[in-house]
Amino acid sequence: MQTERSLEEEPQRQFIIFRLDETEFAVPIEQVARIVRLAKCTRVPRAPAFLEGVINLHGDVVPIVDLKKRFQLVETPYDDEARIIVAEVTDQRVGLIVDAVTEILWLPTSAIEPPPAMVADISGVYLTGVATQDDRLFVILDLSRVLTTEEVAELETELSVNSGQ
Repeated sequence: MQTERSLEEEPQRQFIIFRLDETEFAVPIEQVARIVRLAKCTRVPRAPAFLEGVINLHGDVVPIVDLKKRFQLVETPYDDEARIIVAEVTDQRVGLIVDAVTEILWLPTSAIEPPPAMVADISGVYLTGVATQDDRLFVILDLSRVLTTEEVAELETELSVNSGQ
C-alpha cells in the first residue's frame, strides 16, 4: 500500500477496495465514515427487500443495505470476512454489507476511465467509472448514489415510524 506520494508523480486518488462475489469495487475513501464487522440487524417492517434492517452504531440507528440484493447479484452467505461500510448518503448514515474489504489503494487518475456506455446504462448512476491496475479491474461506485433520494427519504420515514412504536 502506497502511503506517500512525491510531487513529481501524476495525480492519484485513494480508494477503499471491497469485494462482492468475485468482483472488486472501489469507493473514494472520503465517502466512507467507517468500516465495521457484520452485525446482526433488527428487521424493519415494510422495508424494501435490499434493506437488511438497522443496527445501533455508537448510539446512532443506521439502516443496513445488502449490496448484493441492491445490485441484484447472486445472493451467497456472508462469512467472517464480511463487513459493513458506513457512508454518509444525503445527510443519513447508511451501512452497506460487502463480502470483504480488501485494501486501501492509491490509483492514478490516468487509470480511471468512464464506464462503457452499455454498462453505465444498465448499472444506473451509482457506477462512476472503472480502473485498472496491473491485471486487476475495479468498478468504481459513488456511494452517495447507491440509494435514490426517494429511497433515503423512505428509509428515514420507516425508521421514524418504527422507532415511535
